[in-house]
Amino acid sequence: MPFDENYFSTHTYADITFAKYSMYWWSNRFYAMLARRYGRRGARLLEIGSGLGHLVGQLEDTFQTFGMDLNHWAVKQSKAVVNASSLQTASAQELPFADASFNVVIIKHIVEHLPNPAQALREIGRVTEPGGTLILATPNLGSLLKPWKGDKWIGYQDPTHISLKPPEEWLSLIRTANFSLRRIFADGFWDVPYIPLVPKQIQKLLFGSLGGFQAITGFVFLPMRWGESIIVIARKQ
Repeated sequence: MPFDENYFSTHTYADITFAKYSMYWWSNRFYAMLARRYGRRGARLLEIGSGLGHLVGQLEDTFQTFGMDLNHWAVKQSKAVVNASSLQTASAQELPFADASFNVVIIKHIVEHLPNPAQALREIGRVTEPGGTLILATPNLGSLLKPWKGDKWIGYQDPTHISLKPPEEWLSLIRTANFSLRRIFADGFWDVPYIPLVPKQIQKLLFGSLGGFQAITGFVFLPMRWGESIIVIARKQ
């Protein structure tokens, strides 16, 4: 399946709204908070897989921002959202940047799409400066509630998820790319419904409240298995 305009209205994107205060909006706000917390103000930041530009655009007031995506259509659309960011079409496995170019690199829900994520992580290690920060998120095969969903689990719903891996394997690849792990946590149980016959709105409150609190406050506390995504903060050695 090509990464084109249709990608942002199908599969895991089918029910997503991009409006302010949507789950998508709160997610981008949360990752922006992480970048500001761990990055150096005024430094260069790269978002790999910048999509429609909503996250990298939020960070223009804090960093010198760069965004790249394999989706030509998304990069074009991003130009209506960002103001100062440098955008381009490129592959995560062949980053078009010099060594030690960035203080922060964000790669949010991209590695699972790559045929060779280990190569992408090596490239990220190459372009991240010593002491710089990697922020990575990917579907969590270790999620406690994944067995409740079975084949309907969110990570299985996108046919372009060709590199789903257990958390331990992702952590090993990150270390191999010359990063030390700083924080490992999850994003909560938002893939409702988990229980048949119980209304989804009730399940959102029941299962999603902790993840929602973390996203809104920026207070990171959810253990690695307590969510549908694993989130890793790592420091370049």
